[in-house]
Amino acid sequence: MLLAAQVAPAGAADELVVEAERRGSGVDVRARALIAAPASLVWQVLTDYEHLPGFIPGIFRSSVRLKEGNRLLLEQTGEARFLLFSFPIEVRLEVLEWPPEWISSRVVSGNVRRMNGRYELHQDSSRNNVLLRYYGEIEPDFALPPIVGIAALRIMAEEQFTAMVMEIERRAQSSGGSR
Repeated sequence: MLLAAQVAPAGAADELVVEAERRGSGVDVRARALIAAPASLVWQVLTDYEHLPGFIPGIFRSSVRLKEGNRLLLEQTGEARFLLFSFPIEVRLEVLEWPPEWISSRVVSGNVRRMNGRYELHQDSSRNNVLLRYYGEIEPDFALPPIVGIAALRIMAEEQFTAMVMEIERRAQSSGGSR
């Protein structure tokens, strides 16, 4: 089953698409958005780890525990919600940054079996926009109701990617599009 959402948030993203596919007991996510903002601003928002709870739904706490060069350890707590159901998520992620091209993460501990993600930035300087792509997978290490749990993970991914794009656009507008 492949689920795709064409999401049109208020803002400058010409294209915002999130696709989520059930893979066994997990979900694979692919998302992309064309954002009218410089790559430096997109990078700044993506790496604003400590402030993610302020603009990403479902993340309650996000803190950098260690930073060595382009590698860091990030602890996050949050939840995936669907209807009346709520599923806690607590993870420690190893994050690798390769500015300004990509950021990848993988779970090293927590209550998920598998959680990997990768943001890629493709800048078009002549048009001052960035194609932001995200690839990720999540498989909890706790029991999920078959349909409800997968739906919660899919909705969480859609909401979080959309919120990231909206924050980038908000900051681009408040700074006049440059930083």
